[in-house]
Amino acid sequence: MKHPNDVLKGVHIYSEIGRLRRVLLHRPGLELDNITPTNMYRLLFDELPYQRVAEEEHRAFAAVFENAGVEVFYLENLLKDILRDPGVRRAFLLDFLKETRVGEAVAHDMVEILDNGDDLEKLISVVFGGWRFEDFDSYNVQLRELDRQRTLWFDPLPNLYFTRDPMSVVGSGVMINSMWSKTRERETLIYQYIVNHHPMFSGLPKYLDRGANATFEGGDILVLSPQVLAVGISQRSDSSAIKTLARNILNVDSGFEHVLVFIIPEQRAFMHLDTVFTMVDRDIFTIHPEVEDPLEIFDIRADKNGVLTAKSCGGHLENVLKEYLELSEIELIRCGGTSRIDAQREQWNDASNTLAIAPGEVIVYERNQVTNKLLREAGVILHEIASSELSRGRGGPRCMTSPLWRDGLDT
Repeated sequence: MKHPNDVLKGVHIYSEIGRLRRVLLHRPGLELDNITPTNMYRLLFDELPYQRVAEEEHRAFAAVFENAGVEVFYLENLLKDILRDPGVRRAFLLDFLKETRVGEAVAHDMVEILDNGDDLEKLISVVFGGWRFEDFDSYNVQLRELDRQRTLWFDPLPNLYFTRDPMSVVGSGVMINSMWSKTRERETLIYQYIVNHHPMFSGLPKYLDRGANATFEGGDILVLSPQVLAVGISQRSDSSAIKTLARNILNVDSGFEHVLVFIIPEQRAFMHLDTVFTMVDRDIFTIHPEVEDPLEIFDIRADKNGVLTAKSCGGHLENVLKEYLELSEIELIRCGGTSRIDAQREQWNDASNTLAIAPGEVIVYERNQVTNKLLREAGVILHEIASSELSRGRGGPRCMTSPLWRDGLDT
């Protein structure tokens, strides 16, 4: 793995659309093959994905970044970097297996097998993919008869390819998020270890911690400008976490002055703010029309004493964006256009979940033909990728990326 060079140390995200320089991805692997009809809903999948095709689609997705000169880091490699340290490796395994709840006796045998610096591939494969019952046979054979109904010793982490949610980079700091679903909690343990031990993240401020007693996921935060954040109160993120984030980021020298809180309906289809609203260019945004009418927006600020106040901005999105981003005009690209059916179908397939690699240049799923046509008509450059299997996890190009460095808009 290539470490950050002298020019791009740390992280730097002060916009949604500045030219992307570094991004963190995870290519879906064994974890998808361990989804079954009996566990898929618990694992947040509505159907069984085909791993081989999902991996091919993700390779094509990563190629867009590589062709654009974006440095791609993979979660597996960052984890491998830190697990070469024997002390970090053993501590991580003990913490990880404790959170799987396999029990002390089983965990002890698993640690002895996995705590091997010469076979980090197996360790990471098990951490990401889960451990099938038939693949772990070191445990007492007679006692294993008690577990004959098991198929897995512990669940896989099939949502890992949505790298946006467990860790968010904001400004020059990071957030280790607290996940809404128990099935994703172990993802944040992986990121916590990486942030605490990898040199790329050394000394960075942390604006949220996975131990916070309130849920927040990365799909619910957008960096609209160096002064303005947008956050969503949604199915996955609650108001308590947003208050904590606002206190932590507005009361330090982060540069951010406003946290705009978007209250959106708590529905699986909408899930996060970025499934209904994204920034495409300085003055172009996507929006799902079904959230416009019920939308409420509040502005959280900190006074000179650090006391937070919240002011209602109403629900007129266009006026709020023009005021806070100091724009004379903006263009809202409505997902699915004027058809309610097209809007519902394409929002479900993440037409509103665009990922900008530069101002006015975005990655989208090719399947969302109506919305993509509207984006092209607005002058946006599209990189359309296949998503027959990737989309089964209910997330789009923005969900699948954790940007680590963007240029400023004046660069």
